Amino acid sequence: MRYRHLFFDLDHTIWDFDRNAEETLHELYVHYKLDVLGLPSAAAFIENYTQNNHRLWAEYHLGKITKDYLREMRFKQTFLDLGMHPDLIPTGFEDDYVRICPTKMNLFPEAHETLQYLQQKYTMHIISNGFKEATGMKVSNTGLTAYFDNVIISEVVGVNKPDKAIFEHALELAGAVKEESVMIGDSLEADVRGALNFGMDAIFFNPNNLPKPDDVPVQITHLNQLRDIL
Repeated sequence: MRYRHLFFDLDHTIWDFDRNAEETLHELYVHYKLDVLGLPSAAAFIENYTQNNHRLWAEYHLGKITKDYLREMRFKQTFLDLGMHPDLIPTGFEDDYVRICPTKMNLFPEAHETLQYLQQKYTMHIISNGFKEATGMKVSNTGLTAYFDNVIISEVVGVNKPDKAIFEHALELAGAVKEESVMIGDSLEADVRGALNFGMDAIFFNPNNLPKPDDVPVQITHLNQLRDIL
């Protein structure tokens, strides 16, 4: 392989966002006694939140909404969708979620084993559209720091994937060139098409085995498949 540098997304690619969010939300459902407030089950709450959160993050990737709007609306909209009166929406829920969730340590299967293998052959970096404080906690708490030379965070850079500027910044920071670099991530728009439009190769991480779009050249459904590709 001609690659020298690997650029990974973090959430939904290495750090299992949905599993960690689910653990956190189960705890908060009990803590805030949401059943008493009229929400029938933790499962229904988590399912609706996940849909809202994914939709809002997609809009955030594309610069359509701000960080503050995302954080304000993902739970507010969920509570409203499930029929809670606005006056009963618990204050502090978002703050507690943001405090607890980044401390969770669930990674996708064989993340450490795969990264240890790749580290022997490549220089590796993270490009994340996550927020600065949370991203730092996720990387350090899960022992990922040792694998990556650079952790590039969109909130710090000032632009999100798929903007070409963040890929350009990442290459400059890494001392890398497009032809020797590849982006690995779960988001078709932010990671895969963002990198491809920039002129850099990309690998689509598709753990749910969704249909592969025609414009996606390479996909994996499990991180350990990177050992065969790379």
